[in-house]
Amino acid sequence: MDDKCLFENILQLTKGATDLYLHATTEASTENIHQVFHDLLHETLKIQHEVYKKMEAKGWYPAEQVEQQKIDQAKQKFTFQ
Repeated sequence: MDDKCLFENILQLTKGATDLYLHATTEASTENIHQVFHDLLHETLKIQHEVYKKMEAKGWYPAEQVEQQKIDQAKQKFTFQ
């Protein structure tokens, strides 16, 4: 397994863990449990971001530049009024 494949697997695993921790946080029945899952979610998001940054730096996860007009349209669409 090459480095790119390894990083892709790590990224997918952290995304999956993030999804699980998000749902666990929102469904937590007590404040203590909520805080534990919230902290785990936060740490997992930080790991996911670091993996993404390393992949992007190596050209394994290229980001597409979006026109400002499209950004503004999306903001309008999802802005609560």
